[in-house]
Amino acid sequence: MATRDLVLSALFAAIIVALGLVPPIMLGFIPVPITAQSLGVMLAGVVLGAKRGTIAVLLVLVLAAIGLPVLSGGRGGLAVFMAPTTGYLIGWVLAAFTTGYLSQLLVSHSQAGFVQTVNFFVAALFGGVIVLYVCGISYLALVTGLGFSKAFMGSLAFIPGDVLKALIAALAGRAVMVGYPLLPQRA
Repeated sequence: MATRDLVLSALFAAIIVALGLVPPIMLGFIPVPITAQSLGVMLAGVVLGAKRGTIAVLLVLVLAAIGLPVLSGGRGGLAVFMAPTTGYLIGWVLAAFTTGYLSQLLVSHSQAGFVQTVNFFVAALFGGVIVLYVCGISYLALVTGLGFSKAFMGSLAFIPGDVLKALIAALAGRAVMVGYPLLPQRA
């Protein structure tokens, strides 16, 4: 892996950590808060692609595992991987990879701007919402004993915000393609 790839992955890891400074919002009926960090996961996939986006997320999770307070609400340490939200943290890795892979597959420089934005949105929506929810809801249902239907119903409150995050990620992905054409091919 080239130095540039490592720097870009570290930069997006820092963006994900910075989005963790936005205070989490607890809903009360499900033990999973609304956080801004999933936007960072989508951005990493859209802008960096599958490989570098996944590395950025893995870097954040390694920092959390060694005890640094990099997750929303200043959380860190191995205990965060024993919580009801662990499925979402695991899902971040798959979400970044899927979003990046779909972005690489669906978006090209030869497309019109609107088409690029729509394709980025589809990639962020599928990877950053659907894949993330499958991981998070499955883990939540199994570990807490809520059952899949209750975990799914409780997670519905997050969908409007996550769709908005996917739109923001799509617009950012398009802006990076236009504003920073020297960014190497997403990989």
